[in-house]
Amino acid sequence: MPNNSTDPVLYSDTLNGACHWSMRMRKGTTLKLTDIEGGANVGMLFYNPENMLERYNAPDTLKCQHTFKITRGHCLYSDMGRIFCSVVDDTTGWHETVCGNITRPMVIEKWGEHNYQDHHNDWYKNGYDSFLVELAKYGLGKKDMAANLNLFSRVETDVEGNLRYIENHSSAGDFIQLRFEMDTLLILHTCPHPLNKQKTYPQKPVHYEILTSQPINADDLCMNSCTENQRGFENNRIYHLGLGA
Repeated sequence: MPNNSTDPVLYSDTLNGACHWSMRMRKGTTLKLTDIEGGANVGMLFYNPENMLERYNAPDTLKCQHTFKITRGHCLYSDMGRIFCSVVDDTTGWHETVCGNITRPMVIEKWGEHNYQDHHNDWYKNGYDSFLVELAKYGLGKKDMAANLNLFSRVETDVEGNLRYIENHSSAGDFIQLRFEMDTLLILHTCPHPLNKQKTYPQKPVHYEILTSQPINADDLCMNSCTENQRGFENNRIYHLGLGA
């Protein structure tokens, strides 16, 4: 899949549907995720690899930027008031971070049970267990799981606060670019969104590229979209001074 950015591609690969993965993203790199077929979902968590107690904070991310959705110009915050990454480009206009993760009982209720012993690589994974598998690689477990981000998925509310999942919100070729503002342990899966009501278990692949980030200028959209983000970038600057960067 071609890269439409001018940033150099350091690495690229494709994650199949119902897959899980993790990687350490370095400050100064950008992750571009592309929905290959449309209708994808990417569950995602962030941790500070230097201090695993610091992790993604969904309430602060939404509250400080006065938003219910994530899109271009927004930043993703840790529970220490620092910015893991900034959304520097996005073609869908809406990614949700309030609905959490799909579990094994939810998958069985929606689509039945397809275990590995009987169905091999076509078995039905769930996001909760997928996160646990990846977290265990770094000595983390259930107590370390936080509210996750769901990329490419849109959920709306009515006047009574009921949530409604928007089917096929993302189209084939839609992408999002996350510019990492600090070293980050990234945990992700491509399992279905917990509110997905499709009749068959969706397995939507996602392509990803790791790019070299462009320098951040004084007029940077993400940094200047609100005063809270300016403070977040300053918190990052002070943090990296302490690391000797």
